[in-house]
Parts: sequence; structure tokens; C-alpha cells
Amino acid sequence: MVLAALTAVGVVLPGPAAQAAVVDSGAPKEPRITLQEPYSECTANACEPGGGPGVPATFGFAPDPADTGIVSYDYRLSGDATWSTTADPTVTVVPQHSGTYFLQVRARNGADGGRAGAIAQLDFVVAAGAAPVGRWHFDEDGGAALDSAATGAGTRHDATLSGGAVRDDRGRRGLLTRDAVGSPLSEPVTDKGLSLDGTAAYAATDAPVLDTRASYTLSAWVRLDTDAAHDMTALAQAPGTTSPAPEDHSPFELSYAGGQDGTWSMSVSDDDGTRHRAVAPQPSPRGVWTHVAGVFDAARQKVSLYLNGRPQATVDAGTPRAASGPLQIGRDVAAGTFAHYLQGSVDEVAVWQRVLTNEEIADEARLMTSAAYADVELVAAWSADQGAGADVPDTTSGYGRSLTLAGGASLDGKAIALDGVDGAAVTAGPVVDPTGSFTASALVSVDGAKTAAEGVGYVGQVLGQRSTDGSAWGLWYQVTGMETVLDEETLEEKTVPVGLWRFGRLGADGTFTGVSSEEVARVDTMVRLTGVFDAQAGTVALYVGDTLNGAASAFTPQAGTGEFAVGKGFAGGTWQHYLSGRVAEVRLWAGAMGGAQQISETVGD
Repeated sequence: MVLAALTAVGVVLPGPAAQAAVVDSGAPKEPRITLQEPYSECTANACEPGGGPGVPATFGFAPDPADTGIVSYDYRLSGDATWSTTADPTVTVVPQHSGTYFLQVRARNGADGGRAGAIAQLDFVVAAGAAPVGRWHFDEDGGAALDSAATGAGTRHDATLSGGAVRDDRGRRGLLTRDAVGSPLSEPVTDKGLSLDGTAAYAATDAPVLDTRASYTLSAWVRLDTDAAHDMTALAQAPGTTSPAPEDHSPFELSYAGGQDGTWSMSVSDDDGTRHRAVAPQPSPRGVWTHVAGVFDAARQKVSLYLNGRPQATVDAGTPRAASGPLQIGRDVAAGTFAHYLQGSVDEVAVWQRVLTNEEIADEARLMTSAAYADVELVAAWSADQGAGADVPDTTSGYGRSLTLAGGASLDGKAIALDGVDGAAVTAGPVVDPTGSFTASALVSVDGAKTAAEGVGYVGQVLGQRSTDGSAWGLWYQVTGMETVLDEETLEEKTVPVGLWRFGRLGADGTFTGVSSEEVARVDTMVRLTGVFDAQAGTVALYVGDTLNGAASAFTPQAGTGEFAVGKGFAGGTWQHYLSGRVAEVRLWAGAMGGAQQISETVGD
């Protein structure tokens, strides 16, 4: 019996002594637990690591010698919220991370339907998985991209930039302000990435990095240019160390079907030349940062694709093909010719000579500087005081999108004024990958009088990105009630709306999926709203100022490549949900910020 997806390590559960106190005297005593190699039980004097992430741990259960009639066992591993039950005295679990784990077990006898007994516990340590055999950040000032995975006497596989490949200041890690332990850097550092032109630019090592006959994992952040319209490869390996021979092709390819249906795939060749391709079930957008990973499992003869840390497809792979060529970043080999040059950016490339677990791949997609600070790249920044006429340019992020005012929207010198009728500001989408982690922030003021006239139930979108028939996600204001207050200036009573801020998706039937603010939304004053989507956790969180408002809520992303809009929302196939108010600033980042402290420092008030 296999217990998979063990995502948390070190979660403290009530110990055996505390729980045994509530077990009645007729219940079973603590069962005995044994652990098979490659793991070993921690003792008072020793706790040796063994195995590794994805390496199964097998336990044996036996009753206390004084117990009879044991019919089953309950067990749970570190991080499990509930018990699993088995009649089999042998259980296998699969740790997903390195670190210290414990397994708790209690026996059940046949009396009264099976009473749970005292809890026994066994601690063990999962060794760290083998480190990557190559990792490239592209953050050097010039020259080759250095392989940061090489340590000591290890082989260094530096990658030479060729064919016009250059570094730019749009690296996926963004503006770095903290070090690996969370301490402030003396000077912020702007991350660099690899920029490729789609015709001749690439980077490559001088020698093979991976043995393609053994298991391996590939990982990279990729941003494809919006006008890229051909098939492209992010990572591949040449079939030989010399120029490709006729009919030769790469033994593996992590590729995007830009000239076809816009899907990512991970493909491998078996020893008779047959291609086996794991293809994403839906297209991925261009113009946004997406984390892409591929896995070849030699033991299972399977190939798998991951996007933004989540598994997409797994297919049979056959017997792997041996290849001795160097690693290629931004191109592959097809029919004896280097081809499928990538047009866009590649960053944070890493390869392992082993299968990474699902959770390890999700960790790669999180891209954390430290435990509390995520690496986030500013991909859009619009400040209304920089606008003129009907245009609000992005002069900060380096990605160059502009917001265009439409309908009754106007600039008042400090903000975009929205009339609640047809006023909005839009740009071609998408701005962020809606299935990947992102952070969106706005400085907004809702017009109390106009909004009160709309009545209870009114919904206005502050900002958001649309899908085919509705919102992929957005920040919203909703009127939930009305109240009568005294106007401090006129000393007369007036009706004002009572409402909530929301972050998530508005369905065609008017229902929200996402998170709502705990406090009543203020009107007629500028409020800082920040929404965070954590793709790996599958949750959305809402901050008012730098204060978390409401608990993070489960959220299933919806792909969408439609327009990004300020002041209106798309629902039921039409634009509606126009906002009455003012929006002074909008910013979006690739990546989910790590919490209130990072939001306070990065977003501001």
C-alpha cells in the first residue's frame, strides 16, 4: 500500500504519551514497528539519514506480545491530517522531501468494532536527494553562463552563449533585496536572464551533462515572445559531440508547439528512434513567465511533463537512446540540423541525473530566495500620473505594455477616473500566466455615492485578466448592504454602500471563487489591494494594505489569454461590472510573494 504526496515535513502531532492517556485499559498496547533499509530508526544516540526523496520506506507492524485479536493498524506519517488503516502488517510510504519524519501506529482489536490502542512512534531521517548536475542562472556580467552546481572537484559544465544570445535585465528572479537567510542585501541586485532571438541564438555546454540512458529531470523558466509563431525548444541534448549526422535528432526535447496548438511537451527517443511525447492538455500563453519541467524515469520507462510545478502528462517512454552530445539551451537537433530556436527568454535552468518527486518540482517552481521571501519579477507597472491623453505607459518594468483608456475613462492627473458606465483601461493579455503563481496590486478608491446608487449586489472589477467567457481572475468590489450615516461636511444623513473586497474569479452565475476581505471595504479613499495566487499551494490570498484579510482560500486556476482590464470585468460573453471610482496605480509580478513582510517592503502602501 503506497501513501503518496507527502508534502509536509516536521509537522508536530500529539505525542504517544499524551494520546495514550485517553486509551481505555481494554484497548491494545503500543504495537512494535520495524523499518527496512535503506532507512534506519533514530535512537537516542544516532539518527542516520537514508534513502532519499521518492525512495520508498517500508515498515512492519506487530502487536505487543500481550495483545491478541488484533485486526488492523492505523498509521500516519509526518504531516498527515488523518489516519490510514490497513490489515496488512507491512506498509510502504514514499517521502517526498528530505528531512526528519516520524510514523505513528496504533493497533485495533476486534472488541466493540475495533478499539484503537496506544500509539507507538518511530522516527527516521530521509537523506537529501542528489544535487543537480548542472544549474545556470545567466546572472554573470559577460562570458559563459557558469554552472553553479559544480562544487569541489565536480565537473563544471559552463554554457557558452552563441548566435547573438545575450543577457538582459528581465531575469525571472526579479529585483533581489534579500539573501538566502532573509537578511537585507547592502544593495539590491537586478537579476539577469538569457534573451534569444528565435533564429540563431542559443547557449550550449561543451560536453554532455546527462546520461540519457539513466533517469533525469529538466527544469527551466521560459517566457516566449508574444509574436513567436514557430515550434521552439527550451532544453535538449545533441545526439553526438560532433555536428549532427543526417537523420539524427535530440534524445530528449522540452518544447513548445508555437507553430501548432501552443502546448508544451516533453519528448524522448527510444533506441529504435520512436518518439514518445508527454503533451500538456491545454495551450500555454506566450508573453508570460512559465515554469516548465520534464522527467524521464528509466526504471518505470515513463516520460512526464510539468507546468508551474504541477504534473500535466505521463506516457510510456520505451528503452532510452544513448547520446553523447552537449546540452542545448534554446534549440534542438532535428533531421541532422540544429533547429527550433527559441524566441524569448530562458532563465534558472537546472538538470538532475535522477527523478525529482512532484513536491521537489513544485519547490523549483516556487523559486524562493529564503523561507519568507519569494523571487518575484515585476512584469507590469502603470502609474496614472505618468499617463497622457488615452495612454498610460509602463516605464518601469521593462516589458513595455501600455494601458489604453476606453469609454468614459479619463486621467485626472493622479489617477484613472472611471465612470461606472463604460470607462476602463485595457492592454492585450495575458500579463501573467494564470496557471502560475503571481501577485497583483492596485491603489483604488471606490466612489461611494455612485456605487450606492447601483444597489446591493453590485459588483465592480478593479482589475483582472479574462478567459474565453469570463474572468480568469480579478480584484473586485461588491456591495453587500447599505447604511445611513451623517455627512461630516453637510451634517445631513446620507446612504453609503457596505461592501467587501474580493480576489478570485467571478462565475457567469454571479458566484465568486476565491477569498473575501474580513473588514468592510472603505469607499471614497485610496486603498491598497494586493492579491496573491500560489499555484503550488493552489490558494489565493488577499491583503488590504499589508494585512492579510481572510484566510487563504483554495483556488483552481483557469487558463485565459484575453485582455487585462482595469475598471471592468468580462462575464457571460460581454464586458460589464464597470467600476465607479479612481485607480492610481497597478502592478503585477510573476511569482507569489511570501507574506505580509515581503508585500510591505515590495508593494508599499
